[in-house]
Amino acid sequence: MPRARPLEHVHVGPLPPERFRSVVDDDRWRLLDAANHRARSIFGARVVWNVNSTATGGGVAEMLHSLTAYARGAGVDARWGVMEADEEFFTLTKRLHHLLHGSAGDGAGLSLADHALYERVTRENAQRLAAELSPGDVVVLHDPQTAGMAPALADCGVALLWRSHIGVDEPNDAVRTGWDFLTPFLDDVDAFIFTRRAYVPPQLEGRDVSIICPSIDVFSEKNHPMTGGQIASVLVTAQVLHGEVTVAPTYVTRSGGLEHLTCRAQMDEDAPAGLNDRLVLQVGRWDPLKDPIGVIEGFAEHVAAYVPDAHLMLAGPAPEDVDDDPEALSVLHRARAVRAALPADVRARVHLACVPICDRGENAAVINALQRHATVVVQKSLAEGFGLTVTEAMWKSRPVVASAVGGICDQIVSGVHGLLLDDPTDLPAFGAAITALLTDARRSATLGRAAHDRVGAEFLGSRHLIQLLGLFGRLIDEHERAASAV
Repeated sequence: MPRARPLEHVHVGPLPPERFRSVVDDDRWRLLDAANHRARSIFGARVVWNVNSTATGGGVAEMLHSLTAYARGAGVDARWGVMEADEEFFTLTKRLHHLLHGSAGDGAGLSLADHALYERVTRENAQRLAAELSPGDVVVLHDPQTAGMAPALADCGVALLWRSHIGVDEPNDAVRTGWDFLTPFLDDVDAFIFTRRAYVPPQLEGRDVSIICPSIDVFSEKNHPMTGGQIASVLVTAQVLHGEVTVAPTYVTRSGGLEHLTCRAQMDEDAPAGLNDRLVLQVGRWDPLKDPIGVIEGFAEHVAAYVPDAHLMLAGPAPEDVDDDPEALSVLHRARAVRAALPADVRARVHLACVPICDRGENAAVINALQRHATVVVQKSLAEGFGLTVTEAMWKSRPVVASAVGGICDQIVSGVHGLLLDDPTDLPAFGAAITALLTDARRSATLGRAAHDRVGAEFLGSRHLIQLLGLFGRLIDEHERAASAV
């Protein structure tokens, strides 16, 4: 019988964990160094496999690029595979994504045919991964797309984890429908990782559950420091803003090299905003749960008239570059239609940017420059598992207006690290919060400084690595004890 074709592998080179010494205190560095030494001693020839549904676009892919690199730098054979599926499967899993966030999504529900499709595609991908596994390996499956792989991997002699990056604090019928679909596939999983305790469904109570918040890599193209000249040159070269530049459009790569930016964003606008214009920015996928329509309407109705020199920009990946989100193009079309219907004077100050992600580093550099350039960053999500775009903006000392949903509440104490909206659908409150920050530079700066310090203390990759390596080490110990008892 021919060997199954392996999953697509994402090549990730090693990065030295020692670079964290420049951003963490001595106590945190000692914890990370100890975790790295222990990992080298207990992992040996074992492989840590991460599996998700896309190599580009979204916070999960960004974290996997970072955490895989630092694990490899610590001497762990960490690898990353991407499952293969078609648009029909990803339409189904996007529906699951919405359900687990409490939304009906496309309203199609979940049928026996959906179950059969999901089981078939995930089983085929699991069989492809199983051909590469060795007993003692650690496998981490990420999010609803991969949960169905678990049953076919249960007899491979591996430590099997499933990580959910999504959820809501107050489940409704939609959420319960999503979990009823997924949890039967998770019976053989050894351990689970959730972002918040409230996200754990009742079906998994009593199981081995760890709560681990996401993190950002402050040395990545998305978060590396940029000079004012670099910010301007990157944004003008990418045709996101208009202006004169005096330096080459360069950015620092994750590995520390210097690259020249060449990509061009696809802009929907009457004319470009200028480098001197004040910018209200939201970054994210073209997803209805990010509420781009509400952002446009809130700015148009409750900010534009009060701050006549402010511009709004929504920036997201080009939909054709994101394989696992077939809904993105229709959401972008709706945003374009809402923008086009605005009064001419307001429409001229609303800009939609599709930044290509065919080159991940260039995409990240453009988003980095936008976040650093923005006067105010917003994240008006209706639901949010964590919200790494919030973390990124906070690290860059930007004042943030965000919805008090999900993991955003773990990042921001309202009035201390940013401003939170108790009701994400309250457009007057949304506009008032933005206006307050646009008209009070001192308060904005104070919030921005506190936000940066908050991320440095709680949401860096060093903390994330310590937690993951500790969890993996515990599971390996448990597997070894179980094997020796047989």
